[in-house]
Amino acid sequence: VQLQAWGGLVQAGGSLRLSCAASGRTVSSYGMGWFRQAPGKEREFVAVISRSGVITYYADSVKGRFTISRDNAKNTVYLQMNSLKPEDTAVYYCAADAASSRYSFKVVTTAYDYWGQGTQVTVSS
Repeated sequence: VQLQAWGGLVQAGGSLRLSCAASGRTVSSYGMGWFRQAPGKEREFVAVISRSGVITYYADSVKGRFTISRDNAKNTVYLQMNSLKPEDTAVYYCAADAASSRYSFKVVTTAYDYWGQGTQVTVSS
């Protein structure tokens, strides 16, 4: 599967929605995650949606502000980001876990088989 995501530039307190379009197989075949990497830091988990689509999980740093969702008809996964902070600035990656079961999820980068190219999100203060 190939993944492609789009980000952008936003002011602190604003909102942005990231999209990750999949080609090759349907997103419902995978557990889908979002990760991010700030300059000089390790890539970190942000959010995940299970293959069934009924389970979501978030990093503590984004809980209550970010929402992950999926549109099977459009074969796209979204990350709605609200109340953005300068510390959310990073390159964001979507990823697909081919070994995911329907009702579980994984938060480590090594569990994911396919990665998008990454998209820059910049939150200005």
